[in-house]
Amino acid sequence: MPIIRVALNVPLDTLFDYSITEVSNKDIGLRVLVPFGPKLMTGIIIAVTTETDVPPEKLKSAKCIFKETPPLPKTLLELFQFCSQYYHHPLGMVIMNGLPVKLRGNKAVKQKELKVPYQYSLTQTGKQIDPASIPARNTISHRLLALLKHSDSITLDQVKEISPSAPNRLNQWIQSAWVSASPVGIAATPPSLPPKLTAEQQLAVNTITAEMHQFNTWLLHGITGSGKTEVYLRLIEHTLSQGKQTLVLIPEISLTPQLEAVFRARFSTTHLVNLHSGRNDTERMTGWLQALQGEAKIILGTRLAIFTPLAKLGLIIVDEEQDGSFKQQDGLRYSARDIAIFRASQTNTPIILGSATPSLESYHNALTGRYRHLRLQTRANENATLPTITCIDTRTSKAPEGFSEPLISALQKCLDEKHQSLVFINRRGYAPILLCKSCAWTASCQRCTSRLVVHLRDKKLTCHHCGHTEKFPLACPQCGDQDIIPFGQGTQRIEDTLNKHFPEARILRIDRDSIRRKDAWQDILKAIQTQQVDILVGTQLLAKGHDFPNLALVGILNADASLYSIDFRASERLFSQLMQVSGRAGRANVPGHVLIQTEFPNHPLYYALQQHDYDALANLLLAERKAAGFPPFIYQALLRAEAHDMKIVLNFLTGAAEIANPVPGIELFDPVPAQITRLQGMERAHLLVQSTSRKLLQSFLTVWHAKLKQLPSRKIRWALDIDPIDF
Repeated sequence: MPIIRVALNVPLDTLFDYSITEVSNKDIGLRVLVPFGPKLMTGIIIAVTTETDVPPEKLKSAKCIFKETPPLPKTLLELFQFCSQYYHHPLGMVIMNGLPVKLRGNKAVKQKELKVPYQYSLTQTGKQIDPASIPARNTISHRLLALLKHSDSITLDQVKEISPSAPNRLNQWIQSAWVSASPVGIAATPPSLPPKLTAEQQLAVNTITAEMHQFNTWLLHGITGSGKTEVYLRLIEHTLSQGKQTLVLIPEISLTPQLEAVFRARFSTTHLVNLHSGRNDTERMTGWLQALQGEAKIILGTRLAIFTPLAKLGLIIVDEEQDGSFKQQDGLRYSARDIAIFRASQTNTPIILGSATPSLESYHNALTGRYRHLRLQTRANENATLPTITCIDTRTSKAPEGFSEPLISALQKCLDEKHQSLVFINRRGYAPILLCKSCAWTASCQRCTSRLVVHLRDKKLTCHHCGHTEKFPLACPQCGDQDIIPFGQGTQRIEDTLNKHFPEARILRIDRDSIRRKDAWQDILKAIQTQQVDILVGTQLLAKGHDFPNLALVGILNADASLYSIDFRASERLFSQLMQVSGRAGRANVPGHVLIQTEFPNHPLYYALQQHDYDALANLLLAERKAAGFPPFIYQALLRAEAHDMKIVLNFLTGAAEIANPVPGIELFDPVPAQITRLQGMERAHLLVQSTSRKLLQSFLTVWHAKLKQLPSRKIRWALDIDPIDF
């Protein structure tokens, strides 16, 4: 009897053998329902064989194979295998992580759930048909033909409004195609001729197009507003002309509406699917299957979209490649950017990494020739120039309530000129601290090593790490003094201050609290683009990717906080964030100005920012990293552990270090508590391992990981984090 080897969603790094009556190699990659312990589980068939090490009396039979969806392609299974080996995560859990939720269950997918919306339009023959040639009694056909002649295309719902049987009429005169609804609230730009490329854009397009038949990692390094998106569009157009698919990865959901509208305007007849957590389970499964079957030609999504099966992959684009959101921080701790590069090499496909401020790892790879480097150093709009950036020294220009006098004056001038402005502070809530002036008590989270953030309008205190909330206290719980005050600024407090200074202005706050309502983000973007807003107050949600033509001024508050960070990546992240948010100003015909409130106006980071000189700061930071032995000159892995008692955590990590037996070239550090020691009620610590050789580090981790699984871990949770970006 044939044997199938199945990957299951369990924390065991092995495949499970089952007998089955009928199966062939064509079934590899299909879902299968099998017994596992006392319950049934769905897994993926990885291999078909006739041999097994399981004794016949213990070999269980598979219940059924689900064949209503196509099998996972061989290349995708190989990608999952690579992820399992590189990130040291069980293969079954890797595969199930990459599948839509609807395909993880123990039931077959219903046929009606596999259907997708259609649009209908007339063929050339249909456009020439004379209505008089249709018998008068065929009223449904007459109405359907009239509707189609009046509109370029209609939806299935419009057809069914005429009659339930209408879709079966005029078969020889109509054609159908896949279509997805346009983003709510974002009007797609009317189809128009593509803009003329700048010399730099044309060089980038020509250079990449000439080598589209082979794998290369291209770093498209372009200043904000330099037209990287237009380069993407031209390359996608070339890929479509070859009959192939394009995968576009973006770091955050908030970037999808505007980019999707641009894509739909340029490729209005091309099937595009959008895959991210904002889609419901059926929508994600439908888009996933359309990509698998080759019907979707452009796949736009966040990091999980890297595991989308693609029948004819021809191009991968990773926009804002430096963004930390591409790294998963729990479960399978993968980097979508790094997996995208592997997937491109696996399929001999070009990959574009786009950024105005590349990660130092990518920049270093470009300098050393591992990546191909293309620069866009001028803005695509000939009337648009880079914004002027000025530092306001808050040691001399005091900033009561968060605003200095020069910034208030600049905001007023912007209002007088009917231009939009943006006040950027990367901290939501009203204030980060609730303080008692008498005894210095501060409101702290009992589940995390962090302070509770004041949300004054909701009259509550919230932990932004675990989500714990408490009522706003009437008095200090430590000394009873009623004089407790919010200390510091968040977006809500800044919004209130602006309302006091500019009572007539239309002020809009944008942070994770304000966009929770479904379609809120689309409504906000529409309000900004139709100039229903004068002053924006926002966090990093507004920092990158958005194009606001009438935005003339950006004011940046509280930037210095990152300069005190113990994270060696803090300066890189701050520069990238400030460069991105500064780039929102002056993107069209309106000159842009950026004002940064700081106590360190002469800091090299701010100087490089004022000069728009990424290279100067990047080379300085790379020299520091090389001297200190930090990435990209070294490869790292963290053994993370957590339990309810720190003693248990440190004992586990100490035991892990003792069994490590590091070879020459492997550096093993002592266990230390995490910066946020307690998170969601769990005490956390980690142990760092590093090497100058990625291959040597992986060999060590493979052996060590096998030993770690033998350690007692009943009261502890642990995981290996390869290439960590957050310490």
